[in-house]
Amino acid sequence: MAKADFKDYYSILGLTKSASAEEIKKAFRQLARKYHPDVNPGDKAAEERFKEVSEAYEVLSDSDKRQKYDQFGQYWKQAGQGGGNPFGGGNPFGGSSSNAGFEDVEFGRYGNFEEFINELLGRNGGARSPGGNPFGGTSYRTSTSYSSGPGTSYSSSTSAGPNLDTEANITLTFAEVFNGVEKKLTIGTANIDVKIPPGAKRIRLRGKGKTSPFYTSATGDLYLNVELKPHSFFQLDGNNLTCEVPIAPDEAALGTALDVPTPDGTVTLNVPAGIRSGQSLRLRGKGWKDTKGNRGDLMVKVQITVPKEITAPEREAYEQLRAKRSSDPRSHLKGIQL
Repeated sequence: MAKADFKDYYSILGLTKSASAEEIKKAFRQLARKYHPDVNPGDKAAEERFKEVSEAYEVLSDSDKRQKYDQFGQYWKQAGQGGGNPFGGGNPFGGSSSNAGFEDVEFGRYGNFEEFINELLGRNGGARSPGGNPFGGTSYRTSTSYSSGPGTSYSSSTSAGPNLDTEANITLTFAEVFNGVEKKLTIGTANIDVKIPPGAKRIRLRGKGKTSPFYTSATGDLYLNVELKPHSFFQLDGNNLTCEVPIAPDEAALGTALDVPTPDGTVTLNVPAGIRSGQSLRLRGKGWKDTKGNRGDLMVKVQITVPKEITAPEREAYEQLRAKRSSDPRSHLKGIQL
């Protein structure tokens, strides 16, 4: 690795090696505010500068990492003056006399500069440790579970980086989402009341996301994704509801009127004579609703069912029907072959 690749973290923060911990923190906060991605949206140069500043602060704000960095910097300078590449050819960390003065650092275990920097930054195989700088280029995911009282729960996950927004899933019943509901949620140590409007699938809670480590007054938003608990009768299909209703063979043959449950109460559905099992009938405007109050349809699937046990008169009627039936339901199967 060329000497020019070495990063002078002190210079990045505009400091010297004699800078105090308080001076390092002050310089970092000033530069972080200046180059933060939220302040410079779409500015790649500012984003790279912000990453450099964050990386420099991560090392210099930790006394142990700073000591190792200072010692390595001295070794790098000394090796460069000697005209050799400390990471090329033979490994100078393998017990060479040029190690004199650096007994506190076990250089023999570093194969190259990248390995040394990975240890300084707390990296493990390229993945940043939870205590590392969240803006150094490698992201990780964290998850949090929240409680909102009996019968309702939600969990959240967020991706590390300058984005302070957080997403969470909240599970509600069909009735709660259809009619709208107000829930008490616990986020960290705070209890908040959340009003969920009818038909909402995603809710934005402003200022309830993560807090910026640089601006104490800057917070992201919490997005709640609404998930539905399974219902015993209705299923959701886009903005429509679906359900399944059984009918008897005579109802299918002769037609009938059915009482069908809907979100608004029971309505009468006319079933035409000769309907097939599995065919669906539409009840317009009786389906799901969106946040603007628009309604989908309720699709009623008809299933013809035959009783397992029948009375003597019913058996007699079925036998007469079989004897007098004029149609063959399997006539279309004749002549079928491979």
